[in-house]
Amino acid sequence: MELANTLSTHGESKGGVLAHLERLEIHMNRSRKKLEEPQGAQAVGSALGTKIQKLRRLRDKLRAEVKQRQAGVKASTANVEPDQTLDMSEQEVLERKRENLKAILQAYRFTGLSGKLTSRGVCVCINTAFEGNLLDSYFVDLVIQKPLRIHHHSIPIFIPLEEISAKYLQTNIQHFLFSLCEYLNAYSGRKYQADRLQSDFAAFLAGPLQRNALCNLLSFTYKVEPGGQSFPFCARLLYKDLTLTLPTDVTVTYQGMEALSTSWEEQRASHANLFRTKPLHQVFTSFARKGETLDMSLVS
Repeated sequence: MELANTLSTHGESKGGVLAHLERLEIHMNRSRKKLEEPQGAQAVGSALGTKIQKLRRLRDKLRAEVKQRQAGVKASTANVEPDQTLDMSEQEVLERKRENLKAILQAYRFTGLSGKLTSRGVCVCINTAFEGNLLDSYFVDLVIQKPLRIHHHSIPIFIPLEEISAKYLQTNIQHFLFSLCEYLNAYSGRKYQADRLQSDFAAFLAGPLQRNALCNLLSFTYKVEPGGQSFPFCARLLYKDLTLTLPTDVTVTYQGMEALSTSWEEQRASHANLFRTKPLHQVFTSFARKGETLDMSLVS
């Protein structure tokens, strides 16, 4: 029993000593880490401080260089008049506009716009077309200065050139040219249709074609059967939008009868719809093919 008690006592004593040693080791490790942490933080802080000092020296160096360059610029421009420097900057802007206009003409040369550089600026040529037919050409001679201005041109007087110039010439030269092209192509298209009606379909007309210079108001009397005994129709086509080649308002009346039969009223309405949706020469081409019977495939 005594031996067992002794062994038991020694076992407990040994276990207690080992556990105590383990606790001491853990405590020492924790103490070491606590001691190392301030040292690490101190090292990091020292490195940051060194970097901050380098950045400050670099900042001071850059400041000195900036001041030196500013002083050089002031010295070089001391004998130059303010107006002269302003003229130089404006000249650069005008040269940029000149190059921009040249690039526009090169990019859109297949759309009817072309031009050549002149001693004053650039001369732009606008070639109009309708349904693949090349029509009239117009030019605008632009002077590249501040402000931009038109030296001379061949634009018809009834085209709102001044209005277009006031809107776009100083702010957007590309929009100015495109807007001018739109007006000129629409005018040429309307004129082309009126000319075709007079030259190719005169047999259908019961009187002269009446039109204004802008060709945005057409009035004529016609028959659907050339040389026939049918009563004529009277048409009035108004183009309120000067950038369009189709009329915005169409009036067709039947001359010689106060009250129309159902068939004649249907034909009158069909004519009005054709004039509203198709070019004039296409409408009368339909009349020529079908006589009094309309080509209904054209009616949309």
